Amino acid sequence: MSSGDATTAGVVESRVVDVGGIPMSALFREVERPRAVIVALHGGAARAAYFHVPGLPAQSLLRTGAALGFTVIALDRPGYGASASHADRMTRAERRVYLAYAAVDRLIGSRGRGAGVFVMAHSLGSVLALRMAADERGAGLLGVELAGTGRRHHPRSVEILRARLEDRPQSDGGRFGLRDLLWTPERLYPEDVVGRAAIVSPTPGYESVEVRTWAQEFPGVAARVRVPVRYCLGDHELVWDPNPQAMAEMAAMFTASPRVVVDRQAHGPHNLSLARSAAAYHLKVLSFVEECVLARVDAGPAGDRAAAADDAAAPGR
Repeated sequence: MSSGDATTAGVVESRVVDVGGIPMSALFREVERPRAVIVALHGGAARAAYFHVPGLPAQSLLRTGAALGFTVIALDRPGYGASASHADRMTRAERRVYLAYAAVDRLIGSRGRGAGVFVMAHSLGSVLALRMAADERGAGLLGVELAGTGRRHHPRSVEILRARLEDRPQSDGGRFGLRDLLWTPERLYPEDVVGRAAIVSPTPGYESVEVRTWAQEFPGVAARVRVPVRYCLGDHELVWDPNPQAMAEMAAMFTASPRVVVDRQAHGPHNLSLARSAAAYHLKVLSFVEECVLARVDAGPAGDRAAAADDAAAPGR
C-alpha cells in the first residue's frame, strides 16, 4: 500500500511491504532510469521521516536525491514504523539484516536500480548498515555512508553516559543531558525541528543490547566490509569525538574496503540530515554515491556482474 506527498521533485510515497508476515514501512521517492538506489537508515528513537520532514524541504534527502537522478528509500528500520509490534521477532542481528534487504527488494520490485544500491545511515542506523555491508550480499552494494557514529565518545558526553550507565548523579547536577548532546548547538537547527512527532519513535528492546555490545563487535564487522565507505561527523558533534585522530582510528577499521573517505561537515551537529547544513551534507554524500556509480561502470563486466547479482538475489532466509 502507499500514499503520496507531492514535492517539487515529484512524489514521496509512504509504502508498506510484507516480509514473511512482518510489515515493513518506508518513504519512497522513485525516479525514472535512476543512477542508483539510495537506502537511508535512521538512527535510534527516530523514523524514516528523519530524511524527509514535512515542511522542511531543504532538509529532505528524498527531494535532493531525486533531483539528481537517484531513487531514494528511507526505510523504517526493523522494529520501527509498521514493524514495531513485531520487534520481539527481531532479536537476532541476522534477522534484521534479512528484513532490511528483503524490504528493499520488495519496494524496488522489478524497477530499475541503475548501477546498484547504496546504503546511507545515521547514528544507530550505522550498525544495520555495516552488518548489511558485511553480509554475503554486501559485496553487491555500491558503498556505504556512516554519520553520527564512532569509536570514541566526545569528552563532553563521557560523563553523561557514564553517569547514566552507573545510575548515579552527574557532576554538573544533570544540567546538561543526553538530549542536549543530540540537539545542540540549537542555532544549527531550523526552528521547531526538535521533537517533531513525525520524526520521533519508541525504541525496540534489542537496541539496548546493541548499544552495549556494538563496540566489541564493530572491528570484526568493519573488517568484512568490501565496498567503499564514507564516514562523516559534524564539526559540532557532541556524542562522538570529531577529532581527526579519532575519526582516522574509526576509518582504519575498514581494512578490506577499497576506499575510505573521512569528512567533517562544517556547521554540522549530531543530526546532520535535520540541520541547517543538511543540503550541503546531502550533496557531498550524493557526490560520493556518483563516484561509486562511476567506479562500478569503470569496473566493466566485473562491476556489471556484481550489480546483476544484487538484482537477482532473492530473499530466502
